[in-house]
Amino acid sequence: MTRYLLNRAAGAVLVMWAVATLVFFMMRIVPGDPFAAMLFDSADPAAAEALRQKYGLDQPIYIQYFKWFWNALQGDLGTSIYGSRLEVSRLVMEALPRTLSLAFVSFVIAIIIAVPAGLIAATRRNTGLDHGVTVVAFLGLSMPDFWLGIVLIILFAANLQWLPAIGYVPLSEGFWPWLKHLILPSIAAGTAFSAIVARMIRSSMLEVLSADYMHVARSKGLRERTLIVLHAFPNALIPVVTVMGIAFAILMSGTVVVENVFAIKGLGRLLIVSIVNRDYAVVQGAILVVSAIFILTNFLVDMLYTVIDPRIRYSK
Repeated sequence: MTRYLLNRAAGAVLVMWAVATLVFFMMRIVPGDPFAAMLFDSADPAAAEALRQKYGLDQPIYIQYFKWFWNALQGDLGTSIYGSRLEVSRLVMEALPRTLSLAFVSFVIAIIIAVPAGLIAATRRNTGLDHGVTVVAFLGLSMPDFWLGIVLIILFAANLQWLPAIGYVPLSEGFWPWLKHLILPSIAAGTAFSAIVARMIRSSMLEVLSADYMHVARSKGLRERTLIVLHAFPNALIPVVTVMGIAFAILMSGTVVVENVFAIKGLGRLLIVSIVNRDYAVVQGAILVVSAIFILTNFLVDMLYTVIDPRIRYSK
């Protein structure tokens, strides 16, 4: 197990280095000058050149890379070239809690919807309930999240005035104010994932329910509910957990469209704005955090396999 953990840690470091290096060079290969765009075309070229010297962008690209990489190893991700010239680490740490809150609530809503729906569809195969769950799942996959978000705002914020339409309130200001600002965007972000997970649960459960050991368990007189809860569902979780992990990592990386619709300044919105503005340091820092989120999520999913099925070991 120790060797496995060390190998995973080494692989994670290698992947993050490769991603950071690729993003660094791709941002500089793409045509365009961030300072020319910031100062507009009518600006004095000398002013743009002065900014390039200030941020070290006049130096050869390999020197820029080694300087950035060395500073990143020390925890310094650089400074944004826009706004109040804030540190990248501060911008990311301000955006990350918003994205994590949205991802957590979206994931909980998706699981609350998907698990019962998937189990009902699997245990009531080829019935009206199964067909109904299938139709609803396809509708959930087909609805764009921005369209669903706008509909939710019109219905629950503008007409009924039950929930706020935009914005984010930190958890430190109270649980209910925090939650009520996240309900609508979380439904918009989690609906598609709930449909995917529900379909995966149905498919995996049908495979397990037709296994030989399930027929043996039924022949021993075990109740159907006991078979499903204690035997079938745990054995069907391995592929489901994989999909859940990918979905959660995507949510934690920032749901760009939903964050824009509901005016939540999360990680996804920060990343898109920085790419448009060609804010090199912010893009590189945000991508580094996103890659770390994906790596950590995949690692936790692998560890969860051993909890679900004790026969799985990573000793070799």
